[in-house]
Amino acid sequence: MRPNWELRNCCNHDQQVFLITVSVCTVVILALWRTILLRPFKLVTVFLHEASHAIACKLTCGKVEGIQVHADEGGTTQTRGGVYWLILPAGYLGSSFWGMLLILASTNLLTARIAAGCFLAALVVVLFVAKNWTLRGLCIGFIVFLGVIWVLQETTKVCVLRYIILFIGVMNSLFSVYDIYDDLISRRVHSSDAEKFAEVCPCPCNGVGWGVIWGLISFLFLCGAMYLGLVILS
Repeated sequence: MRPNWELRNCCNHDQQVFLITVSVCTVVILALWRTILLRPFKLVTVFLHEASHAIACKLTCGKVEGIQVHADEGGTTQTRGGVYWLILPAGYLGSSFWGMLLILASTNLLTARIAAGCFLAALVVVLFVAKNWTLRGLCIGFIVFLGVIWVLQETTKVCVLRYIILFIGVMNSLFSVYDIYDDLISRRVHSSDAEKFAEVCPCPCNGVGWGVIWGLISFLFLCGAMYLGLVILS
């Protein structure tokens, strides 16, 4: 069947449910932003940020020596070798990319299962390279959480796996954009990835400039996820 790129006759029932669910997720996330209820999901976003650094390091023939996620929503990835100017932007842009993929995966139960399986596998792998107990606890907690959600999906009428994947995707996308603004534009953290990238990149652009560029790219990932999700459901 040919994709409906022009979104003719939008929006059908599935598209309406998708838009309403994304809107509800966004409102819930913004309403609970500074509460402890969102802390685990924020830490998952930090985990995906650091995992993206690690993936970029491995893809450029470097060595990952350890990953840490801290309770204050910070994180570090210790790497050796690899292409530094590719590893640095991979954190912010990578987490936005994962958010987009999770949103798209939620449009179908099969792809939601695949996304949940890949996420569980990544958590198990990181559990063995984690350098602190915050990250180990996060991995164990989400392995149990997703495992329970998956069992409920397959054995009961509580079919929420797609919505959990969508919520994590929306949370990841929103937090990535906010994190870029908070770290790179409003406060300008001098040890940030963007400031380090500005030092190694020959382009005449400082850390704030790169923060704006990365923020726009992350926002485009979010918009792209919405558009492609509607195309898939059309």
